[in-house]
Amino acid sequence: MQRFVRAGFVSAAILISQTVQASDTPLYQPAPAWIAAAPGPAVSGEDAPPVELIDWQHRIEEGRVWSYIHQKTRMVSPEMLSQAATLALPWAPDKGDLIVHDLAIVRGGQRIDLLAKGQRFTVLRREQSLERRELTGVLTATLAVEGLEVGDVLDMAVSITARDAALGGRVQDVVQLIPLPARIGPGRVRFSWPTGAAPRWKLLADAAAPVVSTHGGYSELTIAMPIVKPKDMPEDAPMRFRRAPMIEVASFTDWGDVSKVMAPLYATDGLIAPGSPLAAEVAAIQRAEVTPIGRTQRALEVVQDKIRYLAVGMDGGNYVPQSPAKTWEVRYGDCKAKTLLLLAMLRAMGIEAEAVTANLGMGDLVPERLPSAAAFNHVFVKATLAGETLWLDGTGNGSRLADIRDTPAVGYVLPIRTAGAEPMLIETRANARPMIDMTIEADESLSVDLPSPFSVTAVLHGPMAAAMRQARAQLGPKEQRDAARQFLQGWTGEGQFADLSILPDPATGDVTIKGVGVTSTPWAVEDRRRRRTLDRMLASFQFAPDRSRPDWTKIPVAAPAPMGLHFRTRVKLPQGGQGYTLDGTPDLDTRIASFAMKRSVRIADGAVTIDERVDSIGGEVPAARIPAERDALATAKARVPQIVAPVDTPRRTTLTPQQTAQSSQIRAIRTTFDRAIAADVEESSGYVSRAAFEDGLGNRKAALADLTKVIATEPSVDLYLQRAGVAEAMGDRAAALADAERARALDPTSVAATARTAWLMADGGNLSGGIALLDERIALGGETRSNYRSEKAGLIGEFGDAAEAIKLYDTLIAEKPGSPLLMNARCWIKGTRSVMLDTALKDCTSSIELSDNTLAALDSRAMVWFRMGRLAEAMTDLDAVLAAAPDLASSRFLRGIVLKALHRDAEAATDLALARRISPMIDRQYARYGIKA
Repeated sequence: MQRFVRAGFVSAAILISQTVQASDTPLYQPAPAWIAAAPGPAVSGEDAPPVELIDWQHRIEEGRVWSYIHQKTRMVSPEMLSQAATLALPWAPDKGDLIVHDLAIVRGGQRIDLLAKGQRFTVLRREQSLERRELTGVLTATLAVEGLEVGDVLDMAVSITARDAALGGRVQDVVQLIPLPARIGPGRVRFSWPTGAAPRWKLLADAAAPVVSTHGGYSELTIAMPIVKPKDMPEDAPMRFRRAPMIEVASFTDWGDVSKVMAPLYATDGLIAPGSPLAAEVAAIQRAEVTPIGRTQRALEVVQDKIRYLAVGMDGGNYVPQSPAKTWEVRYGDCKAKTLLLLAMLRAMGIEAEAVTANLGMGDLVPERLPSAAAFNHVFVKATLAGETLWLDGTGNGSRLADIRDTPAVGYVLPIRTAGAEPMLIETRANARPMIDMTIEADESLSVDLPSPFSVTAVLHGPMAAAMRQARAQLGPKEQRDAARQFLQGWTGEGQFADLSILPDPATGDVTIKGVGVTSTPWAVEDRRRRRTLDRMLASFQFAPDRSRPDWTKIPVAAPAPMGLHFRTRVKLPQGGQGYTLDGTPDLDTRIASFAMKRSVRIADGAVTIDERVDSIGGEVPAARIPAERDALATAKARVPQIVAPVDTPRRTTLTPQQTAQSSQIRAIRTTFDRAIAADVEESSGYVSRAAFEDGLGNRKAALADLTKVIATEPSVDLYLQRAGVAEAMGDRAAALADAERARALDPTSVAATARTAWLMADGGNLSGGIALLDERIALGGETRSNYRSEKAGLIGEFGDAAEAIKLYDTLIAEKPGSPLLMNARCWIKGTRSVMLDTALKDCTSSIELSDNTLAALDSRAMVWFRMGRLAEAMTDLDAVLAAAPDLASSRFLRGIVLKALHRDAEAATDLALARRISPMIDRQYARYGIKA
């Protein structure tokens, strides 16, 4: 249902019964005698607001609304001049006239009458809402104002008159009021009507002060603007608390009167002619379906799928629906046309049905509003089958039998009946089918350290399916893959995807998105154990309403409309799942903050499976329930299930070549990378991701080739440094230095590039050159100066004079006392160079106590313990590090050295071999410290 809203003016009149022929061109007449003098005085001078005057006057008489608009606008800037110099005045010619009373430029003390100079409006048919599938029938009078300059005031007064025959002589008008802090001069809304024929009115605005008076047989209602700023309201409050301030005027007696006036518009007798194409369609439904509910669903499907949506707001179309025969012929219609068509079909099959009108967006405000048709902007069908109520919206998408009992979240609706009716609240419940039904099969059967390859199938339903179906129809193959990838990444996380498809299903109305992908490992370390969080529905769920203000304490929370999500994830575990346990609460069946949540988790057949569904139920959460609901959510989040790996779970660094060669996880990762790259060979992310994966497995030649491929077309600091790291691990320090220099050339301000270059220079015997490079950046000062000073201290400590390095760190720590990073760096220098070991121990321990991440400091302290000959303490710290980060080469190598010193040679050999696999240059590094295996 479409209402005519006058663009450019706040007043949004619904206009009344046609008794005179309206004009399709503007009329030029003086203002009528009933127009009162404009409010004033107008504000002038430098502090004058851009809009110096707003005067809206409405005369309601003899079934007609006459709306007079007088506005004075100062051109305060060239930008405003360019916007305001072209006038556009829309009106509905089938409802009434556009009358231009005055148009003038005020410049200083001079008034230039533009109408007297012959300027006139040109009338255009401008369907500005066509992109929203609306035909309004509105004409637009346009005029480019000649001679308007910055500093001028444009003074315009026009009227729009109208009637609407569909409302049976009733009158209605809705005007939104302008509140502070809007910068306007004197403003006013003034209604007048014959005292003996007064309509009803209602003010929905806080602290507005209407003035009621009577003059010469006419009653007047006046409100000065701007009105007091409305009270701030929480954004999650129901719309009735956040409504815009407005005044409503109408001549309906009550809601029953509104219902009765609209009823003739949805009478269906004789609308389906015998032998017509529409009659044949009804007969086909009756042959195909024998049950009333089956016939109801099929009729709804026909109206949704075979009639495209197009709002028709011309030739009385604001409230008058298009006939079913016409709708079936042209195969388009708005909510009115679709509702009348569906009603006619259902009633022809003997199914009890009636139209109900609703307000999309403001349905909870309906009972507080003045009874009028203006309170609504939508219409659909209420059907009753064997005492059960069904809500059927012909403008919906993809509704099937499974969805027939779904409830729309529109708040109050008004049944349209010849006997009249009162507004009724639709009690919402969870939808039958989820909007997204996603199944993920992940293979993590070799190691929890490796990326997670998976296949994914997502079935989209309802509006989301309709949007994806439309996108697919408009996109090429590559763009379709991009759309599928973007959608899936929203649920699986960033990664590489291949074999992507978008498949509509006409039978179900759904759209299925399929693909395979690879994401980073979802396993993380907590309490020295590898854990994987399994829950999806609670991870991003938030419920934190702010009701801290005294006047907010009783305001409920608006819940989202009914919408469901269903996820089923199966993860194939290493070692057939042996030793893997569940932590947290595996099963859940509860309701939190108007959301229904169900979850089950099982470990069986070498895999863990989690099945979860969350549904918004709609409605509201009472203010009194907010604390309890927040507590329930916090409890549920604290008990989110995790799967916990055993201590000896296979790690990437412990895998043998035979294991990797035979692994289905490795094959799936490589296959997905290969297919993702093949699908778009110009996209660099696939090569970069594959390079990181192969580098992690020790296949550095493959990593080098991928990085070189990308750098050839898309060089960057990060890629050069990544390739430098690979080259250094392969023993090619010259190539590593060259790449670091290239990175620095791309961005001389990059701390990482400069520090890496300096380090590689020093490692190659050019310590002075590395120091000079850092000194050059230190001399420049700026925010990064302290970073370069710390890098210099570390460089000298690694390759130069340990005492000098420690003095540099002493100065840095004095400037920034309590820095755990700096204290750990000083501890590391003392430990590796075996100097000042007593204070080294204090540095490391202080760093551990102050730091959130203690691994680096524990590794440094282990070095100090080793230097002090306290091997047991060194082993304790190294074990703690490697329990959390088994791939840390320095800790792994030192642990091998300690084990060897303890004569545990077999264990030592294992750790040393792992350290060399992770970092082939580890022996060379520790040889600088005088430590050899």
